[in-house]
Amino acid sequence: MLKIAYHECYGHPVEEGHRFPMDKYPLLVEQLIYEGTISDKNLFKPTPVNPEFVLTTHTEEYWKKLIEQTLTYHEARKIGLPMSEDLILRELIITQGTVDCTEFALQYGVAMNIAGGTHHAYTDHGEGFCILNDFGVAANYLINQKAFSRILIIDLDVHQGNGTAEIFKNNQKVFTFSMHGANNYPMHKEKSDLDIALNDNTSDSEYLSVLNKHIDELFSSIEPEFVFYLSGVDILKTDKLGKLGLSIQGCKERDEIVFKKCSSSNIPVVVSMGGGYSKSLRFIIEAHANTFRVANNIYF
Repeated sequence: MLKIAYHECYGHPVEEGHRFPMDKYPLLVEQLIYEGTISDKNLFKPTPVNPEFVLTTHTEEYWKKLIEQTLTYHEARKIGLPMSEDLILRELIITQGTVDCTEFALQYGVAMNIAGGTHHAYTDHGEGFCILNDFGVAANYLINQKAFSRILIIDLDVHQGNGTAEIFKNNQKVFTFSMHGANNYPMHKEKSDLDIALNDNTSDSEYLSVLNKHIDELFSSIEPEFVFYLSGVDILKTDKLGKLGLSIQGCKERDEIVFKKCSSSNIPVVVSMGGGYSKSLRFIIEAHANTFRVANNIYF
């Protein structure tokens, strides 16, 4: 069964008119249930993450600032979200959702978090709508609690996974792969284990060809025991922030490449949704929904 982390707080409103589309999360769940891709039985409701797990990835000083709501104006502005106790609680629940997904992926082959993909969160600070790094915490959970030693993070959001790269820069147990827009946020890129920077307006055919090549090479060379997949849909041509040129069909084929490779290799995979900022919300929902449809079709 496809297990999906979802909590009503995922749709917690920010400020009116804020460009981060929190409302996409409940709408995505509604769409998937309406069309019959999933039912309520597929959903599970995570609780806040254990602080001990957070501290395997983030510094104690940063953690205390979040919990005590003492981030400076500059630190909060870098994250780009208005700080509140509810927002931090939401982040703790999302992070635990990804940790829980690792257990379900080990059982079923794949598990997904409706939210997450907070790859701009560093060890000691947040950036770009990201407060805690859910893949970072979950990967360290697998290392510390399950003795995994070959984890592959596949980050296909249009923005480089700079926080993830920083967190694991000296960790030989985690290989970070980021395929992103060259001329996009963050302007200062960290060094992932493998970075593929794409030109503006990259087409479906070019994108999928490059991805196919590197996915095959990575699975052959790393032989991962576990995969985390960030499936941002801000690679769409319609995205306000993306600058790439992919169609909804091309984005779907991207998901198929990743899931088929993980499935055929018998490697568990956890998926978080990442970004999506198309002007029309229906494009965001359709592209995200495809990720769930493809996973369901391939695994179940």
